[in-house]
Amino acid sequence: MSDGLLFLAHRIPYPPNKGDKIRSFHLLRHLSACYRIYLGAFVDDPDDWQHQDTLRQWCEEVKLLPLHPRRAKLASLAGLLTGEALTLPYYRNGALARWAAARAAEGAVTRGLAYSSAMAQFMPQGLARRVIDMVDVDSDKWAQYAPTQRWPLSWVYAREGRKLAAWEARVAADFDATLLVSQDEAALLRQRAPAARQKIGTFENGVDADYFSPARDYPNPFAPATLGVVFTGAMDYWPNIDAVTWFAEHIFPAVRATVPLAQFTIVGSRPAETVQALARLEGVAVTGGVPDVRPYLAHAACAVAPLRIARGVQNKVLEAMAMARPVVATPQAAEGIRAVAGRDFQLACDETGFAAAVVAALRAPASNPQARECILAHYDWTRNVSVVDPLLDSAAAMPPFLEICPA
Repeated sequence: MSDGLLFLAHRIPYPPNKGDKIRSFHLLRHLSACYRIYLGAFVDDPDDWQHQDTLRQWCEEVKLLPLHPRRAKLASLAGLLTGEALTLPYYRNGALARWAAARAAEGAVTRGLAYSSAMAQFMPQGLARRVIDMVDVDSDKWAQYAPTQRWPLSWVYAREGRKLAAWEARVAADFDATLLVSQDEAALLRQRAPAARQKIGTFENGVDADYFSPARDYPNPFAPATLGVVFTGAMDYWPNIDAVTWFAEHIFPAVRATVPLAQFTIVGSRPAETVQALARLEGVAVTGGVPDVRPYLAHAACAVAPLRIARGVQNKVLEAMAMARPVVATPQAAEGIRAVAGRDFQLACDETGFAAAVVAALRAPASNPQARECILAHYDWTRNVSVVDPLLDSAAAMPPFLEICPA
C-alpha cells in the first residue's frame, strides 16, 4: 500500500480554472499516483462545494472547510495585536489544525506538502518529509501594493510585507524543501533566507498544450470585422482590476483612435464593480465568467497583460502563448517566464509603448507559432511537476536541491 501524504491548500484545488488552482490541481493529481492523499483545504467560493466528490478520485480523504472572506478579514486583524502577519490569522482554523495533527498522530500520513506559505502553520512536525510549495514570495506583492494606497492601507500593506517576509524565511528554514514558481522567485527567497538557500528551488508551471491548442475550430465570440484585444483572469483580484482599468482608461483610447474596429474584451469571473463600469467606455466589453476562454483567445488579434503589480508567473500569458496569439505584456507580467521578448511576446514598459505594440498587432493580425513552440519546450506539466518526487522520497537522504532545481 502506498504511503499517506498530507496535502494542505489555502483554496480547494479544483476546478483548475484560475492560476493558483491550476498549479495545485496538477500537483495533487501527480502526487496521487504515488501516495494516498489526505487533502485539507479551504473553500472561499460557494460554487466550489459541488466539486468535493470529484476530488475523491485522487484523494483517500477530503477535509474541506468554509472560508468566508469578510469574516476572515476581520479575524486577520488579530495579527495587529500578536505582531504576526495578518495572512496567518486570516487562515487560522482550529478544526483544520486538529484534523492534520490527528492524521499524523495515527500514522495515516508520513509526508506533507503545504501549498502556500499560510498553510505551513497547519503542517505537523515529525513527518519524514515536509515540503512547501510557496509558489510566490507573497510578501513582495504586499510591498508593491503599499505605495499604491493611501494611509492607513499603505501602512497596513507595508507592515504585511515585512511581517510576511519574516514568516516566509522562517518557513523556508523549518521545512525540508521550499518550492517557488520561477527562478526569479527562488532567487528572491534565497536572498531573504540565506541560511535555507540550499533548500530553496523551483517547480515551474505548465500548460495543457493539447487543451490550449490553436489547431481546433472555436466559435467566434466577436462581432464581424471586430479586432479583438483580450485580457483573461479572475476579475475580483486587485492586480487584475488595476491592470484592466489602466489599460482601458489610459492605453486603449489611443489604440482605438488609430484602429477604430478594435474592441477590448475583459474575460473573467466575478468582475468587481469598477471592472463592470469599464463597459461604459467606447469599445470595451466585460463578459464575466465564461465556460471556455479559448474562443476569445483563438479569435483575438492579440492578448494583453498590462499588469503593474505581479508576482510569480502569469498563466494568462502562458495560455495565450500556447494558443499562438501575439501577446503584449508589461515587465511585471513577463517576469519569470522563459520566453524571448520581441519573438515570443512583445514587451511594453509604458502607456505609449503599450499602445504602439497593440496597434502593430492589430494592423497585421497573425498567429505567433514561436510563442507556442516556447510553451512546448519549457512548460510541460508532467516534466515540470516531477521535480517534487525526489523531495518527498524519504527512502534516501535529501538530494542537493540546487542539483534538482538549479538557480
